[in-house]
Amino acid sequence: QVQLVESGGGLVQAGGSLRLSCAASGRTFSTTARAWFRQAPGKERQFVAAISWNGRITNYADSVKGRFTISRDNAKNTVYLQMNSLKPEDTAVYYCAEARSGVVVRTADEYRYWGQGTQVTVSS
Repeated sequence: QVQLVESGGGLVQAGGSLRLSCAASGRTFSTTARAWFRQAPGKERQFVAAISWNGRITNYADSVKGRFTISRDNAKNTVYLQMNSLKPEDTAVYYCAEARSGVVVRTADEYRYWGQGTQVTVSS
């Protein structure tokens, strides 16, 4: 009965920054990886970033590498996504997901819990 709740989305101008948070309630999954995905209207869900269970390994989509940073605080059961230098093409609903293992993966099928999503809109 793990629940993931995203927050921090909103409207921002191109070049601006947002910090998304993903807080988990229910069972603790400190040994599992977590990731951020996003989905724009008319497009498939896209991998954004992932972090291993202990935070030592991270992985980013090429489109966000150097601009986004994923981090986690297991004591708070929270994962963050710091988004800098935002572009209009970053506009999407961002979803937090908990993996089935502690290893970083990019495939959505490997994630068993999903949040409701938070809207990020970047104006040009």
